[in-house]
Amino acid sequence: MNFQIEKTDKYAVIKVQVEKLDSNIAPSLKSELVVLNTDGIKNIIIDLTLTRYCDSSGLSAILVANRLCRNSQGTFVLTGLQDAVKKLISISQLDSILTITGNLTEADTVFVSQVG
Repeated sequence: MNFQIEKTDKYAVIKVQVEKLDSNIAPSLKSELVVLNTDGIKNIIIDLTLTRYCDSSGLSAILVANRLCRNSQGTFVLTGLQDAVKKLISISQLDSILTITGNLTEADTVFVSQVG
């Protein structure tokens, strides 16, 4: 399985379980995001701790998550970025529009301050 999804009262965490978030994985991630959003979940954390590579389709999936959360007045947090993924997000200038934390504990703190 490419993703592990955990739901809490405040948010859903999608832990990406693959090293490459690319055109083979991104479409199914987008589908998961749409299903979560349709189920009424407006706060999502994507944990990329295990992901060492991301391409444009992976970035697209991340932006879909951000848009879905924003459109439902929720919050999207990206966490656990490896250096190569962090660099890609920085080069794409997405670090200025995305909420990025170092780990899940920090991501939870975002929701405590914003949601709770």
